[in-house]
Amino acid sequence: MNYFTQIKNQFIIIVFTIMSIGAQAQNNPFNCDYNAYLFQYNDVYAIDLASGNSYQVAADVTPGSINATAYNPADGFIWGSLSTPAKSIVKIGTDFTTTTYYIDELPDSGRYVGDVSADGIYYLKGGGTTFYKINLNPESENYTQFEATGTLSQNISIHDWAFNAVDGQIYAVAKSSNILYRINPTNGQVSALGEVPILSGLSYTYGAVYFDNEGRFYISANQTGTIYVIQAVQTIQTVADIESNLFAFGPSSASNDGARCPTAPVLQEICDNGIDDDGDGLIDCEDPSCSGFGSCEVIAAPTSSSNNGGLESNNRLAEQINARNFKRAKTGYKFDPTTAPRAVKRPSYATKNANSNFTLEDFIPLTTINEDEAVEASPSDLIGITNATEIYAIDYIKDNSPIASVLALKTENGVYEHTKYICDRLLGGELVNVSTMDINEQQFIKSIIKNEDGTFEFVLSLSAKVVNSDANFAIESHWNLDQYEANVTFYNFQIWSNSIDDLYLLGQELLNLLEVEKPISSYELSTPPTVFVKSGGYSDGGLDLQIVNTNGTQSITLDAGYRTTETEAFQNLNSTINLNGNYITNLRVETGNLFDIGFRIGDGVATPDDLFMSDGPWGVDDSQSGTNVSLYEVSTNTNTFAEEDFPIERNVTLNATTDSYVAAYRALTPRFQAVDVSDFASFQFSAQGTGNLEITFVKESIENWAEQFKTNVALTNEIQDFTIQIEDLENNSFDTAELNDVVTIVFTMVAENGTMTSKSLNINDLRFTAPSSLSINDYTKDLETLTVFPNPMSSKATINFSVNQSETVRFEMYNQLGKQVYSTIYTTIPGSNSIEINRENLSSGLYFCKIVSNQYNFTPIKLIIK
Repeated sequence: MNYFTQIKNQFIIIVFTIMSIGAQAQNNPFNCDYNAYLFQYNDVYAIDLASGNSYQVAADVTPGSINATAYNPADGFIWGSLSTPAKSIVKIGTDFTTTTYYIDELPDSGRYVGDVSADGIYYLKGGGTTFYKINLNPESENYTQFEATGTLSQNISIHDWAFNAVDGQIYAVAKSSNILYRINPTNGQVSALGEVPILSGLSYTYGAVYFDNEGRFYISANQTGTIYVIQAVQTIQTVADIESNLFAFGPSSASNDGARCPTAPVLQEICDNGIDDDGDGLIDCEDPSCSGFGSCEVIAAPTSSSNNGGLESNNRLAEQINARNFKRAKTGYKFDPTTAPRAVKRPSYATKNANSNFTLEDFIPLTTINEDEAVEASPSDLIGITNATEIYAIDYIKDNSPIASVLALKTENGVYEHTKYICDRLLGGELVNVSTMDINEQQFIKSIIKNEDGTFEFVLSLSAKVVNSDANFAIESHWNLDQYEANVTFYNFQIWSNSIDDLYLLGQELLNLLEVEKPISSYELSTPPTVFVKSGGYSDGGLDLQIVNTNGTQSITLDAGYRTTETEAFQNLNSTINLNGNYITNLRVETGNLFDIGFRIGDGVATPDDLFMSDGPWGVDDSQSGTNVSLYEVSTNTNTFAEEDFPIERNVTLNATTDSYVAAYRALTPRFQAVDVSDFASFQFSAQGTGNLEITFVKESIENWAEQFKTNVALTNEIQDFTIQIEDLENNSFDTAELNDVVTIVFTMVAENGTMTSKSLNINDLRFTAPSSLSINDYTKDLETLTVFPNPMSSKATINFSVNQSETVRFEMYNQLGKQVYSTIYTTIPGSNSIEINRENLSSGLYFCKIVSNQYNFTPIKLIIK
């Protein structure tokens, strides 16, 4: 080393020492908190490993990028390696102020793997087998000094490692081979323990790994953000000992590293006790960490077909989608994947088209996810009722089951108006997680939706537009539709899959196919919301919402536009919602009666969350050429329904002239999903009008309209009350009516003798009613009472009650026949108590809920499941 180099290094050391003195005075240690910290470039994110949710806690904390980050058990601070200045490391406290130290013995760059031992020695390495040890024990006289260089016994392709506090060994997982390694920090001996089963076949970079106090090893995949866990790595001797599983779905990242106190516990979900043990809002088999454990199925269920895609995300589409679905029901249309055309990889696949004469089909990935076959499933009946001008859709089939779908749509006046994540949450689905996925070094928003039937779908949306005089594509992907450029032509792609890995591969290939046709010149991508509605529903004049608050926000605003009926004008609703920093908040927003509502919640800083909900809509079938409707009006109910009834909200008035027929129809759900109303004995309503009224209960399982169950009533000018016994319904096959899958009810008025006739209909207070004689034996009026909310429920409800002392009670549910359908044990506490009910596989209908107690006589309560 020459004289000038010595002077330069001494000067750098003096400057860093002065910086250190100033920063240490105001910096506090983390002291083993429960968060995992993800460092990306020079930004910092806090991650809850139990849920995978994350939020940014600091930005631009250093001039250069930070890597090889590690929690130091000896001083409670997080340490990392800096890209700038060269040969420097950094100390970070809870306020994310930093102290920089120069270590002359380090290489100038390439230091991206690091962790700190229990006695405060920082093990730092880049590529190759050489690693560096730096003393970070504040009790040592060599604090912040270089200690030694070590050599691994073999070169391994890893991007992070971590100390296990249980055995003091270092662990890492290699890219591509997915082999778990144990490294002895004393002598650098590397032991290969075998390929991690849950990672088999994947080729991700594992740039952030963490430990908990019991020796569980958590591995985060950079590209997808998926967090995997290996149980008790200290006990592993061979590959047969490796017990691995999904754990959570976190954020993607790049140029990253993770740090976490290795003696801090991570809450674990117990998969069969009916309790949210880890506080992430997911119970038992809902939680990804239970995937494949006990009775929990591996998260890889069939996905929904793209033929059913493209449903409403705004008020304009709700009734038009309803008309589309009614036409499908009336004609008995069902998509049959066994007879649909197959998409075959052509010789021109991934080849640029001459004169840019491309089609949507040119951008559809094929053989990317090793599907058995790809089936064309284009919902062409969306053209004309949405802003799509071209549609092409594919379902990917594996082992005779759909595993993924791509829905492609061309729109010429802005982005397509529907996204799965906007609608599904208020229609029985849940938004389990929203974070990022890195594809081609770009961060897209990915969302995980739990459908009402319990299946999971991983969802990605993006749109391409032509720019630079048709020379390039520009990509946009936003959570909020109003963030897309207006009044331009978009090629829109919505991808969903039952596997996050397949979602990644499909998204990557889609972008590659776009790049082949026109080089992608730019990306405009939004960040995911940090506060979002996990699930919700409408009942009895209010919205019941469960809000996830990943960044501890204190309050948010809600801005909504809604209609009380299909034919009423819009009204506005604005309110402030206090979350008090809680991770999960269950609340009710009183709206009064409504048909549909679109609303936005946000804190004014991060990306807001948008939702849209439509109740099962009314519609008019005036499709015959000789039919003209002069009045169609939907009004709210004024009647209060009995608790055991299944109400069909909103009344209809219809005036028309026709020489064939005119009909009003009401879907029981927004998507024409089947509802089981077989536990109800009758259908009641009040009506007045002209002539005979035919009432048809459309069952999903019946394709031939003539075989649907019907009845007729005679209308007069006076309002009359009607009661239709379900057992009296008839069809042309003389079958016994079983209304276990009703999608819609149709009210038809026919012109006698085919002559032009004036028809009128006013129908009110429709409801299914239960048999008056049905009860359970112990349904008596006792001293104590239960309450349930919401009631009716869609996917879940909460039973509330109070006691004066602690005891173990049994909660039981019975159907109308007195058969027990659910039972669980609950330990009460003095004061208010609540028991959450999940719908699981329970069908629609009336249920009785009771609590069996040795101390109290609780009055059972009725619960309606929609």
